[in-house]
Amino acid sequence: MIEHMAPSGGAMQLIGSLLEQRTGQQIAANRAWRIETALKPVLRERGLPSLDALVGQLLGARSGELADQVVDVLLNQETSFFRDVAVLDQIAAAAVATQAAIGNRRLRIWSAGCSTGQEPLSLAMLFDEKADAFPMPPEIVATDVSPAALARARAGRYSQFEIQRGLPVRRMVQWFDTEGGDWVARQELVRRVQFRQQNLTADVPPPGKFDIILCRNVMLYFSLPLRRQVFDRLATAIQPGGLLVLGAGETVIGLTEHFTPSEAFRGFYRATDAEPTPLAVAG
Repeated sequence: MIEHMAPSGGAMQLIGSLLEQRTGQQIAANRAWRIETALKPVLRERGLPSLDALVGQLLGARSGELADQVVDVLLNQETSFFRDVAVLDQIAAAAVATQAAIGNRRLRIWSAGCSTGQEPLSLAMLFDEKADAFPMPPEIVATDVSPAALARARAGRYSQFEIQRGLPVRRMVQWFDTEGGDWVARQELVRRVQFRQQNLTADVPPPGKFDIILCRNVMLYFSLPLRRQVFDRLATAIQPGGLLVLGAGETVIGLTEHFTPSEAFRGFYRATDAEPTPLAVAG
C-alpha cells in the first residue's frame, strides 16, 4: 500500500537530480508535485510504499533499469497532432520555399524532442499534400531521449483521445486504420520518418546538415547555460541560412549568436553563416 505521508526533501531532490543528470530537464519547485503524481504507477507496479522506499531501491540498484523507468515517466511528453497548426502550416510554406531554393537536393528536416511521434507524422502528412513542390519526399529525422516514447512513435499506435487531438477526420481516415480501440498509422506514413534515440544535451546530432530543425517546447525545461549549449549543438547540424523552429515561449535572443530572427518567416530563427566549434559527445 502506498503511504500518503509527504516524501522527504532528500528523496525529491535525488529524483529531480536524476532527471536533470540524465536529460538536462529540470522540474521547477512549484511543480515538484509532478514527481509524486508521475511516479505513483511505478510505486504500485513495484509494490513500494513511498518515494523514500523508491529512492532506497534506486541507491541500491545494481542495474539501471529502475532509474531508466523513473526518468522515462518524469519526462514531459505532452504533444498532439498538428499542434499549433498555424506554425506547422508556416513550416510547410518554409519547406516549399527552401526546396525551391536548393533545387533537386533532398530537403532534410529534424524534429528534435519528438515524443510519441505526432509532430513528425503531422509533417509527413503535410508534405505529402504538397508533393508537387518536392522532387522527392523530404527526409524527416525524429529524435527523443525516451526509448518508451520512441517505441510508441515507431508503432504509430494512438488512442481515440490522442487521435482526435488536432487530427482532422479527413487525414485520420486517409492515414490510419482502427485496431481494437486504437488507431494505427499506416506503414506508408511511418516509413517517411526515421525515429532515433538522442539526448539533445549530451549526444552528437544526427549526421548531415538539416534545412529545418524543430525543437519546440524542449528548451523550457533546461537551465540557461544548458540552453546555450544546446543551441551550439543545433548550430552544428543546420545548413547556413537554415531555419530553427522553437516553441511560442522560447527564444534564441541573448542566448546564442548562431541564430537570428528570420526576416521571411515570423517567429522562426535563421542560422547565421558562422561555423560553431564542433561539439564532442559528453562523457
